[in-house]
Amino acid sequence: MFGTFRKHQTWLWAVIITVIIFSFVIYFSPYSKLNNTRRGPANLGSINGERVSEEEYIRARREVFLRSFFTTGNWPNEEAMKQGGEIDRDTYQWLLLIQKQKQLGVHISTEVVAQAARSMISQFQRSGINSAEAFLKQVLEPRGFGADDLERFVRHYIGVQELISTIGLGGKLVVPQEVRDLYQREHEEVATAAVFFSSSNYLAGVTAPPDAMMQFYTNRQAIYRIPDRVQVSYVKVGLTNFQAEATQTMAKMTNLDTQIEEAFKQGGTNFLRDVKAQSLPEAKVKVREARLKEIETQGARKQAMEFATPLFDMEPLRAENLDKLAKEKGLVVQVTAPFDLQDGPKELEVGSDFAQKAFARTPEDPFAGPILGPDGAYIIALVKKIPSEIPPLDQIRARVEQDYKINQALNLARTAGTAFYQTLTNGLAQGKTVAAMCAEAKVQLVEMPPFSLSTRELPQVEEHIPLNQLKQIAFTAPLGKVSPFQMTADGGVIVYVKSRLPLDEAKMNASLPAFANYVRQSRQNEAFNEWFRKEAEKGLRDTPLNQPRTPPALSSSPKAKKS
Repeated sequence: MFGTFRKHQTWLWAVIITVIIFSFVIYFSPYSKLNNTRRGPANLGSINGERVSEEEYIRARREVFLRSFFTTGNWPNEEAMKQGGEIDRDTYQWLLLIQKQKQLGVHISTEVVAQAARSMISQFQRSGINSAEAFLKQVLEPRGFGADDLERFVRHYIGVQELISTIGLGGKLVVPQEVRDLYQREHEEVATAAVFFSSSNYLAGVTAPPDAMMQFYTNRQAIYRIPDRVQVSYVKVGLTNFQAEATQTMAKMTNLDTQIEEAFKQGGTNFLRDVKAQSLPEAKVKVREARLKEIETQGARKQAMEFATPLFDMEPLRAENLDKLAKEKGLVVQVTAPFDLQDGPKELEVGSDFAQKAFARTPEDPFAGPILGPDGAYIIALVKKIPSEIPPLDQIRARVEQDYKINQALNLARTAGTAFYQTLTNGLAQGKTVAAMCAEAKVQLVEMPPFSLSTRELPQVEEHIPLNQLKQIAFTAPLGKVSPFQMTADGGVIVYVKSRLPLDEAKMNASLPAFANYVRQSRQNEAFNEWFRKEAEKGLRDTPLNQPRTPPALSSSPKAKKS
C-alpha cells in the first residue's frame, strides 16, 4: 500500500506523537458526500496569490477529516455539519500549511510516510486491524476514503510537524538555570491561612424596610423583566403507544447481536464510548434499548404525520383547526402554560427545538410538527404570544425581598472584611499576631493546605474562592503579611501568607529533564503559533473566509410543512 520503508528513524516517534498546537476546530460533512458536498461559494479565492482549485480544496478537506480521526479517535458526526463556516476555515488553514511546506522545501520521503502511517494504524490492533490493507478496507473505504487520501494526509501531517520544529526552533533554546527558575516558580508551595467573610453569616440580621425594598426594586427592574413568552396547544402521540409493535419488530432482528459484536470488533473502546457502555454485554443492552426507542419514535412520528397532513391542508389556516380535527380523530388537545424561549415548557419533556418552533409561529402560520421529544411526537398550534413585561412589586415581593436581604448581607460582609483588614495591618505594625487578632475579633482563621502555581485543584478551598483567584492573591502578597481584602462572589477574603515552603531538591532534580522538555515544547509551539497567526492574516485575506456569508433562504409559504 505504501511501498517498502527504510529502518525506523529516531525522530519519527516524536513526530507521530506530537499534537499540532495551533487552533483547529473541526466540523464534518457526511462521508458519502465528501467529493461533491461543500459549504462555501463557487469562487475558492487564493492563498498568497495562488488560486485554490476545486480539487485542492476537496483534497485538503478530506485531510482535515482524517486529521480529526487520528487525533481524537472519533469519526465526524452528522450534527457537526450544522455548524456553518468551520469546515471552510480549517480547510483553508490546512491549505496554507501545505503551501508553506512547498515554499520552505519540506519534503517527506515515501519511506518515512509509510513508517508513520503504519505506526498510526498500529493503535487499532486491539480492534483486529493488523495491517494497512485491513485498515483501508474496514475503516477508510466504508467512509469514502482511499489509500491516496491517507498517504497524502500523513505526508502533510508530518510536514506540519517539521514546520513546527523549524519555525519554532528559537523557542527551544532554554538555558538550564532558566529551567530551574521556572520549575521553582511553578512548584514552590506557600503556607497560608485565610479569613472568609461570607454573606450567609450576616443574612439573619438583615431586615427589609418597605421604602428601601421599593428603591431596590426600582433600581433593578431590568433584572425582574419577564421575557417574551408563548402558549401553544398540542396533540401528543406517545412512544409507549408503539411499545408492543416495536418489541415484536425487535424479536425478528435475529442477527442484531452479531452486528453489535462486529461493530465492537471494529471500534473497540471507541464503540463502547459511542454507545455509553463499559463492556460488550452492556453495549448490547444499550443498543437494543436505543433501537427499540428508535422504532417507537418512527411509529409515533408516522402517526403524527398522518394527523398533521390534513391539518396543514385545511383552509383557511387557523389555530382552532387543531381542536376541530383532534375531536374528529378522538385525540386529546392540551395547552401549555406560557413559556419563554430559553426554558421551554416546564411540564413537557421536550428539547429546545420545541420552543424555537413555537416562537416561530404566527396567526398566519400557526402549526408546527411533528416535533420529536424523548417521550413522543408533538403537533402544536399557536394559542397566543405574551410580550415581555416587568411585573409589579406586589406580584414578586417575596423574591425581591430575598434578593434585597442577600444584597444587604453581601454589603455587610464586605464592609466587615474591609474594616478587619485595617485592624490586621495596624495590629501587625504593633507586633500582634494574626491568630491573636482573629481570636480577639471572634473570626475564624482557616488554615489552608499548601499549594503552588502548578496546583490544579483544592476542593476544600474552592467552595469559598476560585483557585486561580487564590493563587493570584497568595503569590502577590508579601511574606508574613496579609493581603488586602479581596471580594468574592459570596463576600470576600483576606489571605495571610505565612511562608514559602522549601522545594524537595531530589524531586526537583529528578523532574527537571521532563520539565525542560515541556518548557522547550511550549516555547516552540508559542513561536510557531505566532508565526502561523501572521501568515494566516496575510495569506488567507483573499479567500472566502473574509467575505460576508449569505444567509440561507427562508420559506415564505404559509402552507409549507413544518418539521
